[in-house]
Amino acid sequence: MYCDMKELELAQPCGSGVGWTRLAYLDMSDATQNCPSGFRLYQSGGVRACGKPSRGSGCVSVQFPSNGISYSQICGRVTGYLFGSIDALNTGSVTGVDGVTISRGPSQQHVWTLMAGNSESTASSNSCPCNTGSTVSVPASIGNNYFCESGNPNSSPSQILYTSDPLWDGQGCGSLESPCCNVPGIPWFHRDYGSNTTTDYIELRVCADYSDEDSPVSYYEIYVK
Repeated sequence: MYCDMKELELAQPCGSGVGWTRLAYLDMSDATQNCPSGFRLYQSGGVRACGKPSRGSGCVSVQFPSNGISYSQICGRVTGYLFGSIDALNTGSVTGVDGVTISRGPSQQHVWTLMAGNSESTASSNSCPCNTGSTVSVPASIGNNYFCESGNPNSSPSQILYTSDPLWDGQGCGSLESPCCNVPGIPWFHRDYGSNTTTDYIELRVCADYSDEDSPVSYYEIYVK
């Protein structure tokens, strides 16, 4: 962990000013970096990414301690990839959401959700709620604090890692998915809690509710202030 004051000055979605501290960083395009403990390595077409340890339902997570730093803002970005037939919010009660969830503290207070949708070209209940024509309701616990993308341009997904279209980078939103890239800040998420400070750890969870799906992450950086 170290203090980075330059990069987030340039990331306007995170606001202005200095004093940000980086709690988390992973860049799997660097061959010297490894997946966090408990994550499984995907390798395909030159892409390396970290996902669930098995093809069963459930989550895998990593925690980033604040080391006693008191903060009231969180800013970061995550890049991942779609594997298989994933369902965004259509998960029942198994995982709550298919994709990545950022939370803080032992109560897992929601910070941001990065959903993975089934297809760019459908408005089904398995695809992103931001897709044109979608009638999926986003839970109040998430609200507007989410991004959603799908790397699958077809109506039906295959059991592959879709390496040509990274998730949550705000690019490549084709067909019905175009509104999902037209959201403030993307690819950066930012939460400002005002005068409410905390020293909670940050947690990143990758979840999926069936064995034929995953959304492994290839890059993340998370800062607090």
